[in-house]
Amino acid sequence: MTTSAARRARFRVVSGAVVLVLAGVNVVDHTLHPPWWVRALGGAALLAWARLEGLTWSQLGLGRDRLAAGSRWALGAIGLVAGIYVIGVLLPLTRPGFQDVRYDLPVPDVLHKAFVAIPLGTVALEELAFRSVLWGVLARHLRTWQVLMTTSVLFGLWHVIPAVGVGETNRGVSETVGAAGSTALVLGTVALTTVGGLVFGELRRRSGSVLASAGAHWATNALGVLFGLLARRLDRAG
Repeated sequence: MTTSAARRARFRVVSGAVVLVLAGVNVVDHTLHPPWWVRALGGAALLAWARLEGLTWSQLGLGRDRLAAGSRWALGAIGLVAGIYVIGVLLPLTRPGFQDVRYDLPVPDVLHKAFVAIPLGTVALEELAFRSVLWGVLARHLRTWQVLMTTSVLFGLWHVIPAVGVGETNRGVSETVGAAGSTALVLGTVALTTVGGLVFGELRRRSGSVLASAGAHWATNALGVLFGLLARRLDRAG
């Protein structure tokens, strides 16, 4: 075996190891339900592992030279998501989709969820896992479009376990598809999050920075919580 072939083989082994670790993290996360700061530490551990594997900050989408571009793309994505959510929450037909009982909380708790728990516990872990570490290790032996597709499909599969309980907590989902855990609901969630992974991945690719995908990811999740608060208040006022 030549040196280059041996290197590619090692890169594939490392990529497979990252996927297996992420699968384990996903199962543990939805079994033990650790606090947000444990998930944040998990993301940091993955990043440390990637650095020990020799990936540079640029390969991980965290290079200083791409911070400005990443910030611009992130702000644009946040503005676009916010505009879509404004329309969604104002229309009675789509407003129930924002009403998730998990986030029917007092205002201070909603703010903590949107500005602490989600960005540090969800976005940091998932962006470092999929658009930074996994992206970086795959890019050493796959073409860019293959990296984009692989990370997006795995991101969709990452959401299989939480999809089982969505119908019980989200009013709009339960009214649309019925019982929680149905095959249609799980498949729909995987498909939707795979598309989300494609969008986040493309933002990362175009900007060269994970900051861009993290901004879009935060907006999708955290603004949903904030607009959920508004949706419930509009319903009560109505």
